[in-house]
Amino acid sequence: MSISTFDPELSHALNQELTREQSGLEMIPSENFVSNEVLEALGSIGTNKYSEGYPGARYYSGCEWVDVIENLARDRAKQLFGVTHANVQPASGCAANIATMFALLHPGDTLMGMNLFYGGHMTHGLPVNFSGRYYKSVQYTSTKEGYLDFEQMMSLALEHKPKLIIVGATAYPRLIDWQKAREVADTIGAFLMADVSHIAGLIVSGDHPTPVGIADVITTTTHKTLRGPRGAMILCNGNPSTPLKSVDVTKENIPTLVDRAIIPGIQGGPHNHQTAAIAVALKEALQPDFQEYGHQIVKNAKALAAELMTRGFDLVTGGTDNHLMVADLTNKGISGKQAALALDRAGITVNKNTVPFEPRSPFDPSGIRLGTPALTTRGMKEEEMKQIGAWIEAAIEHYADEQKLEGIRQEVKIMTDRFPLYPLLSY
Repeated sequence: MSISTFDPELSHALNQELTREQSGLEMIPSENFVSNEVLEALGSIGTNKYSEGYPGARYYSGCEWVDVIENLARDRAKQLFGVTHANVQPASGCAANIATMFALLHPGDTLMGMNLFYGGHMTHGLPVNFSGRYYKSVQYTSTKEGYLDFEQMMSLALEHKPKLIIVGATAYPRLIDWQKAREVADTIGAFLMADVSHIAGLIVSGDHPTPVGIADVITTTTHKTLRGPRGAMILCNGNPSTPLKSVDVTKENIPTLVDRAIIPGIQGGPHNHQTAAIAVALKEALQPDFQEYGHQIVKNAKALAAELMTRGFDLVTGGTDNHLMVADLTNKGISGKQAALALDRAGITVNKNTVPFEPRSPFDPSGIRLGTPALTTRGMKEEEMKQIGAWIEAAIEHYADEQKLEGIRQEVKIMTDRFPLYPLLSY
């Protein structure tokens, strides 16, 4: 029996979401479209099996084949990023970050991360997040132009002596200088964690410098630019010892500390269907055409940024080096929330976003964040970016004109029809 027969209400919702994805421009930079093969793995029988522990050291019997699945994912991750240890069990990027803190810190220790409202992530020490409640959080910001402020980072590190420094962002449009972050960490003897969730695919394609060999531990989601299922990984160098032994918190013991932090620390049985889908996505990322995909993401982002700036948009840092950009709409006379709602009605999905030194409420900020990973997956290139830039300008200029917005939506659909997405899929 199919979903459509057994649960028509759910079937309708899934098909409506499919239509939304097919007919609109998905421009939230943390979103992407997985392959049919990844979808197939996500719906596999791997979901049936409990497999607490790690390959070769499970708590339950009957795990010989999920061991194979997990080892495929781990080995491909190690090959792809050039590390000696990979944990592919975190359920999400938040879980990967929490596990890393659990591994390296004790409650009350000091950590330092980038302020959410300047481009960081809530797990980098936001006061209302786990990371800000259970640890003493020191937050660095950006310069007024939106660039990482390494001088401020060094000053705060010398003053507060954090045990862990987190570098990585969710809304930072430029390359990250990992070596400068390493210098800050080494000055005070801190661990350095690189959260590359947004840029992992660009690291694979060579479009962003890698923190491997510089950071002590690397966390990443497996979606976004890596174009896999929703999930996460923790990467580091070294080899784990027996997980049940007591291990000191040292750099040499990070692989063991990380594995213990995931289980029994914060999770139980891994999601084997998710692990299988991660394995598929990592194999896809190992193919030569993935490098071209990464290159095109950046080409598209630069083309879109140039088009928007030509049309008078004020972009944070004046452009982009990666897959995303943040537009400050103050000079357009519209808030980020208003703009995101208008663009959504025009068939263009972005998210409202704070800008550096935001003067407005974070719930109705000055900016929007937009990116090119999902558009690039569909096969769109620079010419499409120019047209999309024109639609964004028109939608924002006519944000209260429903007829105009509907007209843009129809034009958007004509474009998306040229780049079909899951043409054979239905629920």
